Amino acid sequence: MTKENGKGAARSDKALAHRLKRMRAESLQPFQGSAPGDAASQEAASVDCGWGRLIFAQTFSEAEDLLDALRQEGAERRDIALYVRDPHVLLAAAPQEVFLDPSHTFRLDLSTYRSSRRQSGGYFVRRLSSEADARAVNRIYTARGMVQVRPDFFWSNRDNRAITYFVAEDDASGEIIGTVTGIDHGRAFDDPEHGSSLWCLAVDPQARHPGIGEMLVRRLAEHFSARGAAYMDLSVLHDNDQAIALYEKLGFRRVPVFAVKRKNPINEKLFARPLEAYDELNPYARLIVDEAHRRGVHVEITDAEGGFFRLSHGGRSVHCRESLSELTSGVAMSICDDKAVTRRVVERAGLMVPEQMTATGDTDAIKAFLEKHRRVVVKPARGEQGRGVAVGLETIDDVERAVSVAREVCDRVLIEACFDGEDLRLVVIDFKLVAAAVRRPPRIVGDGTKKIRSLIASQSRRRAAATGGESKIPIDAETERCLAASGLTLDSVPDEGQEVVVRKAANLHTGGSIHDVTGVVHHRLVEAAVAAARAIDIPVVGIDFMVRSPSEPDYVFIEANERPGLANHEPQPTAERFIDLLFPLSGHRAAAQALGKL
Repeated sequence: MTKENGKGAARSDKALAHRLKRMRAESLQPFQGSAPGDAASQEAASVDCGWGRLIFAQTFSEAEDLLDALRQEGAERRDIALYVRDPHVLLAAAPQEVFLDPSHTFRLDLSTYRSSRRQSGGYFVRRLSSEADARAVNRIYTARGMVQVRPDFFWSNRDNRAITYFVAEDDASGEIIGTVTGIDHGRAFDDPEHGSSLWCLAVDPQARHPGIGEMLVRRLAEHFSARGAAYMDLSVLHDNDQAIALYEKLGFRRVPVFAVKRKNPINEKLFARPLEAYDELNPYARLIVDEAHRRGVHVEITDAEGGFFRLSHGGRSVHCRESLSELTSGVAMSICDDKAVTRRVVERAGLMVPEQMTATGDTDAIKAFLEKHRRVVVKPARGEQGRGVAVGLETIDDVERAVSVAREVCDRVLIEACFDGEDLRLVVIDFKLVAAAVRRPPRIVGDGTKKIRSLIASQSRRRAAATGGESKIPIDAETERCLAASGLTLDSVPDEGQEVVVRKAANLHTGGSIHDVTGVVHHRLVEAAVAAARAIDIPVVGIDFMVRSPSEPDYVFIEANERPGLANHEPQPTAERFIDLLFPLSGHRAAAQALGKL
């Protein structure tokens, strides 16, 4: 090579580098037709949303600057760089660090948006106004698998002009049942396009009212419209068909806007190859698999349909079926399997148990038992997920019919005295309480026009969608019996706002709802649950009590479940404590303990 050729090559290299730099800068321009110089005239902008930062990529003039901003992502946080034009150029600069978010961006033109005349029934939408609201929002985030936000962050940002938080509150209970966050781009960085965006739309999976998500979106759209925003954008995973259908119904249209995120443990399922058969796991198995994967525990799914998987770490391997592992002995499992045996074991340990008899052909004995207790519960001696259970029976005819139904599940049927109160589930792992929750029977709320049959079907669809198909309300003889006790039928039309209990059993698989009470559960109830776990000698168990109130000491023992559904108890760290039991030296927690930081 001649000297001149060497200089020419050097000049060519410099020219190529200059072109690449210019291409990267241009790749950061938003699609909306901004002039190439607009980004350079703006200061690099981002908004801390608590769960991470929303980074406005169009305000960064250099790709390296945007990458550096993404590298500053905090621990356990999820930053999002939005409005990245030609993201393939950005990804080429750091393919091991960032990835293209597999989400679509949808836009609502606020100049043509028309509000709905429909009024919300049974709830109302308002601004987030207290730390209690913030804690409730975090509970919903956790139930939906979203990143939590420090409650004090919500409160400290209540006057932030760029961030707006709305919540939906249940009229009757005062519970927060939905939330949405809005970002005003004009107030965030003087956006010349007067944009805004919607984030963190989430509805409590236990909510009974229809249309909560729609009303939250509409309220935010009206809020930004009143502020003079030109549009409202949102990002939604490409396969979230239910959400996309809602947005399109409201007038949102897909636009070519892209987001880039960092490769981190929270985002891993978005960019890494999924475990084989992962999508076939139910929510109870998936929760544990996700926690294990996050902590570097090897996962092998052995039978997805049955919820079986093998976890391996540090030379140890444990086979599990959801929360049931090899650490639970066959003896402990057989004790839990037979409700009569369970009752005898815990009674000898000093727990309060209801009076019980075995259903035989002796009608007189059943009549005498019913006369003594006035109301009874019928359930199969063996069974799960609430199958064959009937609660609050008051007539001999109802008891005999319930016994026939229960015999379809198990030949041996038990009749118990009915204890008035609430159904409390306590999850005990390694003989310590991890979560406590009240389980309530399924109920519907009338709108003054629809029949109970239709309301049950709608509520059942929402429950199924919220639980991955695990919770549905059956329409059967038990449902008809419960309605008849209130003077109703499946064809009755309840008044607007009228609440109707459609089944007496509070089992989640038959449409019941669950409400966390870990922070208020009485210490005597905790002590009794731990005593039951020790009597059975079982490391992971769900203990069921009937209580007058979770904050009072009175209870009667109902049953023990050797395979409690840990996913039902978020935001409590059930999956974390389960993996701690199996692999105590795994994950960040063990490392922090070793360093004396915990």
